[in-house]
Amino acid sequence: MNSIDLLLNRQSNPFLTAPAPTGSILENILKAGMKAPDHGALTPWRFIIAEGEGLDKLSTIYSKAILETSSDSKKIEKVKKMPYRAPMIIIITTRYQTHEKVPEKEQLITAGCAAHAMQMAAYAQGFGAMWRTGELSYNNTVKEALDIDLKEDIVGYLYVGTIKKELPQKPEKSYQSYTRYL
Repeated sequence: MNSIDLLLNRQSNPFLTAPAPTGSILENILKAGMKAPDHGALTPWRFIIAEGEGLDKLSTIYSKAILETSSDSKKIEKVKKMPYRAPMIIIITTRYQTHEKVPEKEQLITAGCAAHAMQMAAYAQGFGAMWRTGELSYNNTVKEALDIDLKEDIVGYLYVGTIKKELPQKPEKSYQSYTRYL
C-alpha cells in the first residue's frame, strides 16, 4: 500500500480483537506518534499503553469515575466493558510546555497529530485502530488515577487490535464543498 492509498482508504474500525501489535510493529506505531508536527520541538504529548491487566485497571478507573456522577446501573456496566473493545488502548495525553510562541492550543493540536499518526501507522501495518474520546477523556478522576496532571488533557483513547470484521468502504466526501480559494 502506498502512502496516498493509505490516506485515502483508511477508516476507523471498532471491531477489534487480539492480537494487538507487539515488537517492531508497536515500536513503529509509537515512533510515528513521535514524528508529529511539533512547533518548537516541545514534544507536548505522552502515551500510556493499556493491555491485559492494564485494561482491567482501566475498567476499574472508569467505573469509579462514573460512580461519582451516576447510579445508573446500565451506564456503569457499559463503562466497565469499554476497555475491552480492543486488546490494546494507547492513551494520548498532553504535556503542555510553557513557550512564548507555542500556545497550549497548538500543543493540543500536535498531540492530536501524534494520535492520528499512530492510527495511520497501525493501519499501514495491517492492524485496525479506533480513536475515541467521550466524557471519560475530560474526567478528573480518570486523570488522577492515570497520574495525569489535572491541567493536562486526554486527547483520546486509541483502541488498537486485529480487525475482526471488515467494514464497507465509506463513500468519498467531496472536498469541493469544504474548500474555497482566495
